[in-house]
Amino acid sequence: MGNTNQILCIRNIEIETLGSLGQYLLDDGYTITDILANKNAIRSQKLNQYDFVFILGGPMSVNDNYDFLVEEKKLIQSAIEHEVPVLGICLGSQLIASACGGLVYKGLRKEIGWGNVDITDSGLNSIFRDVPNRRMIAFHWHGDTFSLPNETEVLATSDLYIQAFRYKCAVGIQFHLEVDKQMIKNWSKCYQRELTADKISAESLLLDKDKKFSELRSLSKQVYTNFKNYLRN
Repeated sequence: MGNTNQILCIRNIEIETLGSLGQYLLDDGYTITDILANKNAIRSQKLNQYDFVFILGGPMSVNDNYDFLVEEKKLIQSAIEHEVPVLGICLGSQLIASACGGLVYKGLRKEIGWGNVDITDSGLNSIFRDVPNRRMIAFHWHGDTFSLPNETEVLATSDLYIQAFRYKCAVGIQFHLEVDKQMIKNWSKCYQRELTADKISAESLLLDKDKKFSELRSLSKQVYTNFKNYLRN
């Protein structure tokens, strides 16, 4: 366990939650402070109360003019300065990239659905340690990507984009390792226009995907364990 056994989770939209990661944290005895992002709620947080910070996804862009995104980047910078480990997923990873001096921009095309992720040597030695296959199948739902400063370690890639990186005590993961069937059903309803625009059916994301969901649960558990155990080293 950690020093405080308290976890801060920032959600950027109601339906994008910790998913499987939340259950792992609760099973390990952590207490989760789960807030929906807004300027005042983020400003009021005292990082010394927390062992880890999780920043989750959302449909907005880092470059959108929302004051809560500015506050999230300030919080990430403060967490890095005070060596409080941060894990960002999807939009959360893009916020970390921006906060550490990278550039976030619209990608050549969106990645939505199941797709390959290739782990780098640095990834195998850190957040993806003991993952059984160097190439894994993960769930994606993003349109933006990023460039990173030189001092950042790239931990995983796809054919199109950087998929995971580490900057000091912060890890960004562009893909979704936390999702289950119900989360994807919820997203498919909320983001139906996006699926329609890209000619993707909600059924194609779920049908005959039991094995993929099972493998993703195993992956998320291993990444969670590595994040918890190794990031302070």
